[in-house]
Amino acid sequence: MDAVSEVKSRLNIEDVIGEYIQLKRTGRNFKGLSPWTNERTPSFIVSPEKQIWHDFSSGKGGDMFSFVMDVEGLDFKEALQLLARKAGVDLDQFKTSGQNGASERKKQAYAALELATKFYQKQLIANKTALNYLRKKRGFTKQAILDWRLGYAPHTTGALTDFLTKHGFTTDEMHAAGLITMRRAGAGDMFRGRIMIPLADNRGTIVGFTARLLESTPTEAPKYINTPQSAVYDKSRQVYGLHLAKEAIRKAGYVVVAEGNLDVIASHQAGVKNVVASAGTAMTQQHLKILKRFTGDVRLSFDADSAGIAATERVIPLANAAEVSLRIIALADAKDPDELIRKDPKKWQKAIDDAQYAPDWLIERYSAELDLKTAPGKKAFTNALLSTIARLSDPVEQEHYLKRIAELTDTSFEAVRDKLKSGPGEVKTPLRRIVKTNSTDVDRETREYQKLQDHFLAMMLMKPNLRGLLTNMKADFFSPDTSRVVFDFLKKNPKFNGEPKLAASLQDISDYVKVISLQFEELYKDLPQDDLEAQALGLKHRLLQRYVKTQKHRLAQEMVQTADERKLKKLIADADKLNELIK
Repeated sequence: MDAVSEVKSRLNIEDVIGEYIQLKRTGRNFKGLSPWTNERTPSFIVSPEKQIWHDFSSGKGGDMFSFVMDVEGLDFKEALQLLARKAGVDLDQFKTSGQNGASERKKQAYAALELATKFYQKQLIANKTALNYLRKKRGFTKQAILDWRLGYAPHTTGALTDFLTKHGFTTDEMHAAGLITMRRAGAGDMFRGRIMIPLADNRGTIVGFTARLLESTPTEAPKYINTPQSAVYDKSRQVYGLHLAKEAIRKAGYVVVAEGNLDVIASHQAGVKNVVASAGTAMTQQHLKILKRFTGDVRLSFDADSAGIAATERVIPLANAAEVSLRIIALADAKDPDELIRKDPKKWQKAIDDAQYAPDWLIERYSAELDLKTAPGKKAFTNALLSTIARLSDPVEQEHYLKRIAELTDTSFEAVRDKLKSGPGEVKTPLRRIVKTNSTDVDRETREYQKLQDHFLAMMLMKPNLRGLLTNMKADFFSPDTSRVVFDFLKKNPKFNGEPKLAASLQDISDYVKVISLQFEELYKDLPQDDLEAQALGLKHRLLQRYVKTQKHRLAQEMVQTADERKLKKLIADADKLNELIK
């Protein structure tokens, strides 16, 4: 991973842009007012999924780097330095090359982890005890074991170490990947006698492992151990199962966060696939920010023991800070999702559907624990709840809970409201100043021409049945670089299925492709076919008119400047051809 990718992996685009623009979630995207125009209706769109933004009013768009470059007036290197500081990325580690470079070390770590995963999978097949634990005790099917790439680490000192050594990996490379430990006797396997659960990043690349102790192993050892922090594994950012759950999360519109990795596998096997897990109960704001790229509706299902309940309470203020809607799933008939699923998968889905909004869950919990008839009980109750209520952004919602607290404590609404106001309340980070570009610096005609191209190409890219409109069009009608590349691609690939991620030849302009696909989703996706055809035809006509107008202006300038009669005749003939084009 290079420096740019590392920065992007650590920062959410909506957080970066949110320092400059007030953003509000609208479905899967965020909207705000353009920083470049004086609009009243928000047309600035940020897509967390695509990690891209687009300003419909100005026609600008790109990734977090292009945004910072525009609003701060920086070049790319300066924007990279600014965002790297924000992300806590040391750019010096990317300056060296070759075997000693950070990127090479990460590449070797990924390769070692992938090979270790395959090694553990083979060991599982050979170990009946481990296989029986997964198949009979946990009830996992063969397909689930394959899908999640479960394995087994043999109870030996150096089986994996010897295996990786034979495949050319050095001790330093294995140690950097978190696969071995250094003891007095030398290097030895990190994991022994354990069920191996590979941890993958959002793309499905293995970055580490969670290792579960088999029940037959001595109990003084911890039940679970994880890969230590490494160049590729960060516990605070690891969301287990996201690579296999993200499509289901998009479709369902919400995500369920369980405590255990095996809970996630059991849920997916039962058909509820929008489920992921944090690193045990240690959920962080980074976890929530990663999930917020896919949905703002998070439903938490930690174990129903004291540790799980305490962890649930810790997540509530984190969710408020991350601006996600948090609901709590109650498991009345089981200690964890896995146990409930084995009893009845339908009860698991019902528990998810019945999840309580976090403030309601807190009220119910503290109402049962505290004596609300006493002054100390009322004080403790309001202290526990008002910090959460203060972070609610909607005033109607906030008033609803203040009235409920007043009712439960037999206190006046005014007293509860005054206590809320006297507290620290919610501290809002002021927006950073945006340096607006002078409108005279931008060629309005060029900008409008580019917007027409973008919208037309968005429809051609995403709707193959409209590509007949490209038949009599030429590459010259489109601006060089990105627009023309997309046009040429569509002309050569008329049956392309409209999914930009499948087009290898578009990868060099992936940001532009993401921007125009975002335009299509926002403006045209829900239109009926007749309206789409009419819109596309209108865009084509306006695009050609703009092209002709631009070319006529160019030809007129050349006519004034030339004294060559032969060249003048050619310029006049070219102008006549332009008129024919419009006809």
